[in-house]
Amino acid sequence: MPAAIKITVSGKSLPVKIEDNVATRALVAALREASITFEAHDYGGFEKVGGLGRTLPSSDSQMTTQPGDVILYSGNQIVLFYGSNSWSYTRIGKMQYGTLDELKTFLQAGKGNISVTLSL
Repeated sequence: MPAAIKITVSGKSLPVKIEDNVATRALVAALREASITFEAHDYGGFEKVGGLGRTLPSSDSQMTTQPGDVILYSGNQIVLFYGSNSWSYTRIGKMQYGTLDELKTFLQAGKGNISVTLSL
């Protein structure tokens, strides 16, 4: 399994260092077939969230997220955090970014819907 996947928004990409769990193994298997593109929207002033169009196996546990976290929620939604929240999630990985402002710019935090592509 690769150590990272790639997330692309508006033609710019960041690597995501991924965890080794049932969700990431299923995600990587899907990405070997084709990239996954979905629309994500701001929620709560701390995240972008969007439906994957498929369900992945999950291993939810209570956690407090940090900026840059990539999380699976309800088995079928990807959450990209630019803030923090406590909930029961499955961790996918962590975006490798510079400053918090750069992350917020990359995710277009607070600026509406974005198209997100996950790839290997």
